[in-house]
Amino acid sequence: MGARILISTSSFGRSGRQPLDLLEQSGCDIALNPHGRTLTSAEAQTLLAEKDGVIAGTEKLTRDVLASVPRLKVVSRCGTGLDSVDLAAAKELGIRVFNTPDAHVDGVAELTLAGILDVMRMISQSDRAIRAGEWKKPMGRLLRGKTVGIVGLGRVGKAVASLLQPFGVWLLAHDPREDQAFAVPHGVSYVGLDVLLQEADVVTVHAPGAKGAILDAAALSRMKPSAIVVNTARGGLVDEDALADALEQGALAGAYLDVFAKEPYSGRLTALPNVLLTPHIGAYAVECRLRMENETATNLLRGLREAGVL
Repeated sequence: MGARILISTSSFGRSGRQPLDLLEQSGCDIALNPHGRTLTSAEAQTLLAEKDGVIAGTEKLTRDVLASVPRLKVVSRCGTGLDSVDLAAAKELGIRVFNTPDAHVDGVAELTLAGILDVMRMISQSDRAIRAGEWKKPMGRLLRGKTVGIVGLGRVGKAVASLLQPFGVWLLAHDPREDQAFAVPHGVSYVGLDVLLQEADVVTVHAPGAKGAILDAAALSRMKPSAIVVNTARGGLVDEDALADALEQGALAGAYLDVFAKEPYSGRLTALPNVLLTPHIGAYAVECRLRMENETATNLLRGLREAGVL
């Protein structure tokens, strides 16, 4: 019998069989997520028992979970974020951890631009109205000439900035690490978070996971009433209840969220007409997903070979 692995991300292989074929051809014995959703810690612990490796989604792989599965040698994350994995515990336990930092970039960046345009031109609102038998023409706003604030100018943030170039926008960025080699030719100005919030017409978040919300009630209160908020990065970076309060009170014009603190999401934002919501689909473009899954499978096999399992 080959290496025993768990694929916890429930959509793995839907965009094409190449990554599954790669694993099977390497002799892996594959177990799938039977729940069709993100695993709880208890479920992950149960399913990881006697496994050599895991192709991981966003389930929490805590120290307790990792310590309870001594056979596990490799965690290959299907995605970029590693905030769901206790990296210190993995290192102590000799578990190799991989991710796919580039495969999702174009998908998330294009979705971000689509969401901004949708909210500013009220496209989804208009579609819902027609389907409800109403013929209304909402007055939207142009993106051209606006100020866009990018919180987190990493891989995705830079891709968003590049996509925005033809719209003639003013670009502000807030990031603890400044990359002037990118910023200068792309017309990006680094500023403090307060300045960005006060001046931006669109605030789009592309920061890694954090312990608390970057856009909490206090931060949202600094924004223009005409501004919109976008989060396609990590759930919890925007305080969803504070955002709902601001939108209900007319303190913000609209929002687009693809990620949520708890998924599936069913909170207050679902009742607001000026909010666009999608179910964490940033990387769900066929091209992105295939690249991501192939890289994930390749990373897993490399880790298993390095660990002497294959």
